[in-house]
Amino acid sequence: MRIHHIEPERKTLRGSFSKDFPPVLTIQSGDTVRFRTLDVSWGLEPFSPSGTRKVFPDRDPVTDAGHAICGPVAIEGAKPGMTLEVRINQIRPGTYGFTSAGGFPSEVNKKLGIREGKAYRLDWSIDPDLMIAESQFGHRIKIRPFVGIMGMPSAEPGIHPTTPPRATGGNIDCKELVAGSTLYLPIEVDGGLFSVGDGHAVQGDGEVANPALECPMDCIDVTLVVREDMALKSPRAKTPAGWITFGFSEDLDEAALMALENMVELMGEQYGTEKKEAVALASLLVDLHITQIVNGVKGVHAILPYGALQYNRK
Repeated sequence: MRIHHIEPERKTLRGSFSKDFPPVLTIQSGDTVRFRTLDVSWGLEPFSPSGTRKVFPDRDPVTDAGHAICGPVAIEGAKPGMTLEVRINQIRPGTYGFTSAGGFPSEVNKKLGIREGKAYRLDWSIDPDLMIAESQFGHRIKIRPFVGIMGMPSAEPGIHPTTPPRATGGNIDCKELVAGSTLYLPIEVDGGLFSVGDGHAVQGDGEVANPALECPMDCIDVTLVVREDMALKSPRAKTPAGWITFGFSEDLDEAALMALENMVELMGEQYGTEKKEAVALASLLVDLHITQIVNGVKGVHAILPYGALQYNRK
C-alpha cells in the first residue's frame, strides 16, 4: 500500500464541503495519507502580542468561508452505501496554538455575560515531544491531540459549511478520536471525498469557549479503507476509551437519544442483544458525553468501554 503526502496549499485547501469539489488526490483503498494542516483560522504563524499575524492569502469568500481543511481525497471503489474506515495512525501538533473566550455573540457568551468587549486570548507554545503546552501567562497543561474535522460531503447539492457535524462526519470535535482510534463514516458520494483539518492540541468535552486549543498539525497520518461489509447511518468509532457512537442535533436531548439509539444498534451487532435488553445494559455500562455545544448542531457521544460486558447467553 502506498503512502501519500498532502501539504496545505492553494490547490489542497477548502473552507467548505461539496460533492462537486474535484479531488486533489485519488488513492487506493488501504493507502495512507499524511496531511499537514493549518489551524482553524488559516493562520501561517502565531499571534503577535498585538493580536496580528499572517494568514493564508487569497481565500475565496464562498468556498473558503469556514475552517481550513485539506482535501478532498477520493478513494477508488468508494460508493454510496459503503463505509469509510479512517485509521488514525499518528497525530503530531505544531509548536503553537491559541484559545479565546468571549467577545462575540454566541449562545454561551450571552448566557455567561461575556459577549461584549474584546475576546480573552491565550497564546500557547506547544512541545509535541513532551506533550505540554504553556500560555503567555504561564498556564501549563498536558495536551492530547486530535482532529476536529474528519469527514466527507453529503449527497446534497451545493456548498455546505464546515461548522455543523453531519452523518458523513465533518466537525465532530470529539476529544476521544486520538491516535490509535478508528473512525467509521457513511459514504454518500462516489469516491467518498475525504477531508481533514481543525487541529486541536487538547479540548474538554463540550468545547465550551467555542475554540479548543486550536493549532496547526505537522502530521495527521490516516489509512483510508473502503468497507463494503458495513452500512452505517451515522459515524461510530473504536477508540482507546471504547466503542463510541454519535448523535447530532440542534436539540441536545435529541442528540443524546440519537447517540443512545446508535449505541443500542452497535450492542446488538456486538452481543446479539435485542433493543430492550441493550437499553437496560446501556443504563449500567454506557456513558453519555457532551461532545460540543458550540457548532449550532450539538453533539453527544456514547461510550461503551471494552470488556464492560461479559456475555454468556443462557
